[in-house]
Amino acid sequence: MAMVREITFAEALNEALDYEMSKDPKVVVMGEDVGQYGGIFGVTKGLLEKYGEERVRDTPIAESGFIGTGVGAAASGLLRPVVELMFIDFLGVAYDQIYNQAAKIRYMFGGKAKIPIVIRTVSGAGASAAAQHSQSLHALFVHVPGLKVVYPSTPYDAKGLLISSIEDDDPVVFIEHKMLYGIKGPVPEEPYSIPLGEADVKKEGKDVTVVATALMVHRALEVAEKLEEEGISVEVIDPRTLVPLDEETILNSIKKTGRLVVVDEAYPRCSFATDIAALAASKAFDSLKAPVKLVTAPATPVPFSPALEKEWIPSTEKIEKAIREVL
Repeated sequence: MAMVREITFAEALNEALDYEMSKDPKVVVMGEDVGQYGGIFGVTKGLLEKYGEERVRDTPIAESGFIGTGVGAAASGLLRPVVELMFIDFLGVAYDQIYNQAAKIRYMFGGKAKIPIVIRTVSGAGASAAAQHSQSLHALFVHVPGLKVVYPSTPYDAKGLLISSIEDDDPVVFIEHKMLYGIKGPVPEEPYSIPLGEADVKKEGKDVTVVATALMVHRALEVAEKLEEEGISVEVIDPRTLVPLDEETILNSIKKTGRLVVVDEAYPRCSFATDIAALAASKAFDSLKAPVKLVTAPATPVPFSPALEKEWIPSTEKIEKAIREVL
């Protein structure tokens, strides 16, 4: 059996964009530094040279303008824009275009309008990028009906989910954790899609369920491997898409293990972590053998200091402590 080659998370995203642009002339890319610079993390590298300035457009530093342009282009039916919002922290500048326009147009037109736009954006701490370039604000998108929200953790998932997102006729917010761009993993050369709304059980277990997102999936797996040496069996679930959410996979796991730890690099209040805890309480309460534990960032801005930032991000030590507390 031939070995599957390994590429980085960023390279997997680039392959997905290249494939979609090669097969569908309606697919266009726009955003700050996506053209000549190839994206600040290299995701759009080479696309300008291959597809030209008509389809790969560098924009001014005006998020409300180019996000709005993307929504309008998608609504026209003429294009399938992939718009890059350089950092999720810049969401506020263009939020009206996203939650009042992109998310609502299909509903307000009785399902007759389609909004095939993908908004790619960068999330997460760990690079000492300070309080305004390091947040994890995915819950703000999850809260809005009409948006699909994707948050992959591996190169394989990134490629397949981005292909599915671009081919979807609804607006998709595709979030990429900045500390994952350089990680490598097996990715087939041929194109493939992963359906939105299907979680992935990254590791099977029987004693406790851990639901984790993006970078936290890798930390949860590290803890799970360590605890396995002690005979503690941890099941790690990666939702992959936050909307639509694969409730069935999560609930089946909770009913099997009876214990739940949610790990999410975001603020603790009104978060994706609390959403999963509420899901467990409302639909699997009788199966729970212990209180649900949440491992999140604290309710403070992200520190610039590397030492403080390291403490701010949920660590393997905190994940392990939470797992031991529910056993």
